[in-house]
Amino acid sequence: MKRMIFVNLPVNDLKASMEFYKSLGFENNPHFTDETAACMVWSENISAMLLTHEKWRHFTSRPIPPSSSSEVMLALSMDSREAVDVINNAAAANGGTADTNPPQDHGFMYGRALADPDGHVWEAMWMDPTSLSEKADKV
Repeated sequence: MKRMIFVNLPVNDLKASMEFYKSLGFENNPHFTDETAACMVWSENISAMLLTHEKWRHFTSRPIPPSSSSEVMLALSMDSREAVDVINNAAAANGGTADTNPPQDHGFMYGRALADPDGHVWEAMWMDPTSLSEKADKV
């Protein structure tokens, strides 16, 4: 089996969260979706499992943090600087929050953080692929 990551996220409103993630470019995997959970696929190896609070409690007794807190910031690589802006704007237009942190622009790397309706923070980021090869040449 290939290595994959499933990011499990507790959500208040499953349908609204599914629509939010669709607006960012995630696709629903109906094989792992029901009235308590939805599998939203970002890539072949990365999926977000959206879990109702009741379903979440089947996996852990730890408390669900308030939406104003940040337990992690998950980074998604994008194809361009423009794609970073597009996903951030889509978050703001679909019930999320754009720029939960100040945008990061280092020339060769660009990122903007966004939050979903439940306060889970994601960072859309782009890195100039030529900067990676230049760094590799110096090693």
